[in-house]
Amino acid sequence: MTTLKITKKHHKHFNNPFPSTPNSPFIYGTLILNYHRLPSHQIYPIGKDFQLNWSSKNGGFLSISHKSEPTRPLWSTLPGEPFISAAIAETEVEESRGSFVVKDKHVHSLSNNQTIDDIRIINESDKDQLFSSYPLFPVLMITGKVFGVSKRKKKDRFSRRKDSEKENSTCARYWILFDQKECHQVGFQVRIGKTDLELPKRVSPRSYRIFSLKFGRIRRRRGGWFGGLKKSVTVSSLAEEKIVMKSSEGVVNNRICLTYSSERNEKIFGFGEQFSHMNFKGKRVPIFVQEQGIGRGDQPITFAANLVSYRAGGDWSTTYAPSPFYMTSKMRSMYLEGYDYSVFDLTKDDRIQIQLHGDSLEGRILHGNSPSELIECFTGSIGRPPLLPEWIISGAVVGMQGGTDTVRSIWNEMQRYDVPVSAFWLQDWVGQRETVIGSQLWWNWEADETRYSGWKQLIQDLNKQHIKVMTYCNPCLAPMDKKPNIRRHHFEEAKKLDILVKDKNGERYMVPNTAFDVGMLDLTHPRTANWFKQILQEMVDDGVRGWMADFGEGLPVDACLYSGPPTTSFSSSTFVSKKVLIYSPFNYPGEDPIAAHNRYPELWAKINREFVDEWKSTHVDKEGEDLEDSLVFFMRAGYRDTPKWAMLFWEGDQMVSWQKNDGIKSAVVGLLSGGLSGYALNHSDIGGYCAVNLPFFKYRRSEELLLRWMELAAFTTVFRTHEGNKPSCNSQFYSNNRTLSHFVRLAKVYKAWKFYRIQLVKEASQKGLPICRHLFLHYPEDEHVHSLTYEQFLVGTEILVVPMLDKGKETVKAYFPRGESSSWKHIWTGKLYSTQGSEAWVEAPIGYPAIFVKDGSSVGKTFLEKLREYNVL
Repeated sequence: MTTLKITKKHHKHFNNPFPSTPNSPFIYGTLILNYHRLPSHQIYPIGKDFQLNWSSKNGGFLSISHKSEPTRPLWSTLPGEPFISAAIAETEVEESRGSFVVKDKHVHSLSNNQTIDDIRIINESDKDQLFSSYPLFPVLMITGKVFGVSKRKKKDRFSRRKDSEKENSTCARYWILFDQKECHQVGFQVRIGKTDLELPKRVSPRSYRIFSLKFGRIRRRRGGWFGGLKKSVTVSSLAEEKIVMKSSEGVVNNRICLTYSSERNEKIFGFGEQFSHMNFKGKRVPIFVQEQGIGRGDQPITFAANLVSYRAGGDWSTTYAPSPFYMTSKMRSMYLEGYDYSVFDLTKDDRIQIQLHGDSLEGRILHGNSPSELIECFTGSIGRPPLLPEWIISGAVVGMQGGTDTVRSIWNEMQRYDVPVSAFWLQDWVGQRETVIGSQLWWNWEADETRYSGWKQLIQDLNKQHIKVMTYCNPCLAPMDKKPNIRRHHFEEAKKLDILVKDKNGERYMVPNTAFDVGMLDLTHPRTANWFKQILQEMVDDGVRGWMADFGEGLPVDACLYSGPPTTSFSSSTFVSKKVLIYSPFNYPGEDPIAAHNRYPELWAKINREFVDEWKSTHVDKEGEDLEDSLVFFMRAGYRDTPKWAMLFWEGDQMVSWQKNDGIKSAVVGLLSGGLSGYALNHSDIGGYCAVNLPFFKYRRSEELLLRWMELAAFTTVFRTHEGNKPSCNSQFYSNNRTLSHFVRLAKVYKAWKFYRIQLVKEASQKGLPICRHLFLHYPEDEHVHSLTYEQFLVGTEILVVPMLDKGKETVKAYFPRGESSSWKHIWTGKLYSTQGSEAWVEAPIGYPAIFVKDGSSVGKTFLEKLREYNVL
C-alpha cells in the first residue's frame, strides 16, 4: 500500500496564484464504555503529584489535574465523546524550493469510534515485570478499541437488480499511558495496534434499540475524512460489548487523532515562531518546518510569487521555526514529543483535535499558574539557550557587503559619528554572484580573498578596536566549477566523503534552491560533523568570532539519509504486558521522511553548538569566565528542541514593507509568538530583507521604513542591519546623513539598556523567558491584552515598547494593562500614565518612539541616566 506520494514542482513556472489550503475535516465518533469493568466514578493517582478523575456520567469522561489544585483540570475529554481515533491514509507532499504542503490523499480506513475497556494503575511492584525503567509510579494505563463501520454501495452486474450495500469495518486496540515526568509535567503515550479490516455481523433493529437504551445514544458521525462513514455504528452483542468481526491480516495505522475539551473564550498562544497571529483559536495550525514564503497572504506580492514559483508566496501558517507546543489563557499547556507531522485543529469552540501522521503519539501536559511558570516548565524539558558573549549585545552589528575597501570606508565614516559597534557581519565573505533573484553568495565556506583582499588583516584591524567579524554559512554546498579563486572545493570534498544527502536511487541529491542547485549535507552521517567543524575551525582561526548558520528548513522529504546507528534518541521506556507493547522509537534511518525533515534544523544547530562548546573548553580563563572573544552563531530554522542547541535566532527574510503578514508588523508577531514558545533570544534584519524590483511589482525599502525598523530593533536582543537581497534598491543606514545620524541615535538607545539586557539574557538561560514579551506573559488576567498582536510589547518587565509600524504616521495608541500597580513614564516627556486598563494616543515622531518605563523602578532610572550620558535624552 503506497503511503507517501511526493510531487516535485521546482521547475513549474506558471502556477495557480491562489493555491488551495489542505483541509482534513474534523473527526467525530462514538464512545462506548465497558460498564462491567469501569467504576462509575474514581480518582486514580498519576505519580506523586497528579491525578486522573474518571466519571461515567453523561457518557463518560476523564480529566487530569495537579493534586495542589484538584478542581482545576489541566486536560479533559468531552463527556460521551471519543478522544482517540485512528486511520490508514496516503500522504501527498507537494514540494518546490523549500516550500511544502502536506495533504491526506486517500483514506483506506477510519476508526472514529472508541471503547474504554479498562483503566488500571501500574505500581512500582510491577516494574520488573512490565518496565525496563520508569521515573515515578504509579503509572496509569487506559485500554480499549477504536473501530469504524462504513456502508458503501456495491454495483451489481445485472442492471435489473438494485445496488446492494456492503458494510466494511475496522478495529484496532489502543493503549494510553499517563505518567509523571517531573513535578509539573505529566507524560502521555498513545499507541494504536494493527487494524483488522473486517466484516461485522449484522444486528437486528430490536437489538440496536436495546443497545442504545443501555449505553446511551449512538451519535451519528458529523464529519470525517470521507463521506462513506455517515451512518451510526453497528454492534453485534450487548452482553459482551464486543464487535464480532472476522479476523484478517492487520495493517498499521498511520494517523492518530487526540481530541479533548477547550472553552469557547479560551485563547491559544504558541506554536513556535508564527508571523501572522498570536491567538490561534478558530484555526488549523500545521507543524512543519519550511520557507516562510514571500508575502504570506499580503497582496499583490503573494499572487506574483505563487504565479512564478509553486506556493512560493506561502500563507499565514508557513514558518521556519514551528513547535508543537501551546499555552492558553486558562493556563493549560501541552506539547508533543517526536518529529512527526501534526496539525492542531482549533476550529471548534469546545474542543481541540490533534491529527498526527504516525502510529504512536507522545507528549506532555504541563502545570503552571502563570504563563511564566508554563514557559519555565516547558523550556526546562526542551532546553534553554546559553549565556551570550557580552560583545554581541553591547552595540550594533553592522551587516555589510562589498569587500574590504567598502567595509573600511563605512567604518571610517562611522568613527566620525561615534557609533557603538560590536561587530561587522560580512555575509559575502565567500564571494558573490548575480542571479535572477539578486546578489547571492558562492556556497563554499572559505574567504574570497579577491573580494576581501587582506582578509586576516581586516579582522585584526577591527579587533584592535574591539570590533568582531562575523560571517555566514549553511549546510548546503554548491559546485564551484565557475569560481576561479578557490582553495578548497567543499562540494567535491563532501562528495568524496559520501556525506551528501542521496536520492531514492542512491545518487547524490541536487536540491533546487533559489536560483541554483546544491548538495545538502547528511547531518546524520558520522563523518559529517567533524568535517564541517574543520571548516568552522579554519574560519575561527582567521579571527572570525560569529556567524549566521542559515537554512536548515529545506531537506527534501524524499531524501535518503545515512543508514547507520541512531544519532539522537527520545526519552524512552518499554512497557510489556500480555496485551500491550508501548515504546518510544529512536530517530534513526528508516524514520518517517517528514519527521526527518523536521529534525534536520535541530541537527544543524547541534553541530554548530558542539563546535562552539568544544572551542570554549580550550579558551576559558582561570576564573572560568568567557574570554572577550567567545563565539556565537545565530539561525532561523528550528523545531521544538532547537532552543537547546541554538545560541540566538533571527526571524528570517521579511519583506521590505509595512505589511501585516510579511513585513515590519510580522517581525513583531514572530518575535512575540516565538518568545512564548521557547525562542527566548531573537531579532530581525533591520529594514527587512526581501525586495522586489520587477516592472509591475516593486517592493523597495523606503527611508521611513528603515528608520522605523531601527526604532523597533533597538529594543530586541541584537541590533543588526542587513542590506537585503537587492542592496541598490534599498535605503541603507549609510545612505545619507539622516539615515546615518538616526542609526547612531538608535544604536546608543540600544546601548543604554545593555545593563538590563545582560540581566535578561541570564534569565533566558536560567528560566527560558524571552527578552521581548507579549503582555499576556505578565498580565494574563487582563483580557484586553489577549487580543494584542504587533501593537506593543514588553522588554523584560520594566520597559513598554509601542513601535510605530504604519507609514506616514506620528502618533500611536498605547495600552496600559490592568494589574500593574506602578505608573508608566514616557521616557521623552516624563509624562506619567497611571490609569490601569486605559488607552492613550502618544506622539511618536521619527527618532522618538513611544517608550515607557515603570515609574520608580531601578531599571527605568538607570536607563534614563544612560540616555542622558549618551546625549540621547
